[in-house]
Amino acid sequence: MRFMIMVKANADSEAGKMPEEERIAAMAAYHEELAKAGVLLDASGLQPTSKGWRIRYEGGKRRIIDGPFAETKELLAGYTLIQVRSREEAMEWARRFPAPFGEHADGEIEVRQLFGLDDFEPSPSIDRFRKLEGNHH
Repeated sequence: MRFMIMVKANADSEAGKMPEEERIAAMAAYHEELAKAGVLLDASGLQPTSKGWRIRYEGGKRRIIDGPFAETKELLAGYTLIQVRSREEAMEWARRFPAPFGEHADGEIEVRQLFGLDDFEPSPSIDRFRKLEGNHH
C-alpha cells in the first residue's frame, strides 16, 4: 500500500523561504528512518507556486494559469511517498513526521492512499497501465 504524506504550504514556503538548518536536520533524520525501514519511495520539497502553473480544462479547451496562487491553505510545500503493509503502519509513520515549520509553528500534513491497479476493474486500459508499471521496476 502506497501513501503520500503531503506538507501543506504556508506564507513562508510560498515566499520561497528556505527551512532553517534545524528543520532540515529533523526531516533528514526522519527520512533516514523511513529509508532504513525500507518504506521510503520518494520525497521532495516543492518550489513555491510563483514558479509553477496550472492548466484549467473548460469547455473542451485548455488554459494555462501562471502562479502564484492565493489560497495558501490548499497548496503543497512538499511530499513523502511511502510503501507500507497497512493503513495503521502509514498512520504510525505520519505521527512521527516532524512539524513542517518548527515544533512551535502552525502547520499541517495530509496523508492519502494512492490507488493501485488492483483497485480498478480489469480492462484493456488497466492492462496498458500494468505494462507501464512493469517497465518502472
